[in-house]
Amino acid sequence: MTSNKIKSHNKRNDGIPFDANIFKDININKSAVERRAATLSGRRSVKKQWQAAWLLKALSCIDLTTLAGDDTRSNVHRLCAKAQSPVRHDLLKAMEMDDANITVAAVCVYHNLIGDAVEALRDSKIPIAAVSTGFPAGNIPLKEKIKQIELSVAAGASEIDIVVSRNLVLQSNWKALYDEVAACRKACGEAHMKTILATGEIPTYSKVAKASWVSMMAGSDFIKTSTGKESINATIPVSLVMIRAIREYYELTGYKVGFKPAGGISKAKQALNWLILIKEELGDEWLNSELFRFGASSLLGDIERQLEHYVTGRYSASFRHPMA
Repeated sequence: MTSNKIKSHNKRNDGIPFDANIFKDININKSAVERRAATLSGRRSVKKQWQAAWLLKALSCIDLTTLAGDDTRSNVHRLCAKAQSPVRHDLLKAMEMDDANITVAAVCVYHNLIGDAVEALRDSKIPIAAVSTGFPAGNIPLKEKIKQIELSVAAGASEIDIVVSRNLVLQSNWKALYDEVAACRKACGEAHMKTILATGEIPTYSKVAKASWVSMMAGSDFIKTSTGKESINATIPVSLVMIRAIREYYELTGYKVGFKPAGGISKAKQALNWLILIKEELGDEWLNSELFRFGASSLLGDIERQLEHYVTGRYSASFRHPMA
């Protein structure tokens, strides 16, 4: 690792020039990563009011997502209503949080539904994220990826979730990956860009780490584990690898890059594990929606269910806490 620091105080990650020497010698110890990840599930979990507070924090970091083939205007409007009022008022009042203006971090939809989300969120400050660049496979020409980004930004998306070309990662074609991500970042303009690595399709932790570095060097505001469409999505071990790359990139450049695990995170207990991981590896500065997000749909319902248990002492059926 180079010792020369390139410091910046810009809130966004402007990226740095491509330099393969920064990451070429990365070789991740698989056993060590998985041992560290295993320690999280073996610890005593937070309880009572502390658990409720952590769950409210998790809720505020959710990108509430609908990426189904049967999405319609009406269910996007319901999703946006839930995004603005994610927890029942009586539960918030019982926790003395009814004046806290708690919302999710963003709503994430396909491009063709951005207009419906804009309409539904007109009176809120919740940003709209759009998946782009041939999501989820990413197997379209770069010029078409750029066009998709430009159209989504024009339609009202202030956050763009792009997918990398996995073949570039598999072939270790890092300069081509850098150029692709940098071009996407340029097309995003003022919109923040989250770069999806699709780690379930990357065979080694070392390649995950290198893809993380290249994506950050090219100007990604966030790096994200998965599309949610792979057979293996977000896991604690792969998250640890990406988070440590974020920490090292910050130490080198001064840029704080966000992290977003996505896919398969549906239980409140899982969310707590990721929050603890972020706190221990990156610190409290990353425990906010500007630098940490969950890509999720059903997670919100389970968090609300756990909060009801905290307030009433009873578990309710999951159908009483619909996402939309």
